[in-house]
Amino acid sequence: MRKIRKTYSKPKRPWDKARIEEEEKIMKKYGLRRKREIWRAAALLRSFRQRARNLAALKNEEEEKKLLERLYRLGLLEKGATLNDVLSLTVEDILERRLQTIVAKKGLANTVKQARQYIVHGHIGIEGRRVKFPSFLVTRELEDKIEYYKFQPKELKVENNE
Repeated sequence: MRKIRKTYSKPKRPWDKARIEEEEKIMKKYGLRRKREIWRAAALLRSFRQRARNLAALKNEEEEKKLLERLYRLGLLEKGATLNDVLSLTVEDILERRLQTIVAKKGLANTVKQARQYIVHGHIGIEGRRVKFPSFLVTRELEDKIEYYKFQPKELKVENNE
């Protein structure tokens, strides 16, 4: 049985007014439910940046290439990026790659909150497979394959025919 670990860490100063206001703006912009989603993206970003700093110190070309290739596949960096580009990434760059944000930007939903609802209710699929996680990080190759899920329940089909 797998041990479940937290994928985020809480802020060190819980009542920092500037941070709270900034998180509220981000939550509204990306249609997030709770601040934990921001903290999770921040933790992922911290791990990428820490890995980049360590690779810069070690001068390991092969590992550096692997990291940059992974970030390119995720759509966070462009081809030919360097470790300095990894260090300049922000939390918003990661939030832009979430399925919820991409569905809203593609026009499959009118707002990011509606996009979240479509995803959670199972109306969005990637390559014909239903994806029910708004936090799913979409790679470059899957970005063009996002569409409405084609298999609908019978109740919806009856309503559409009338």
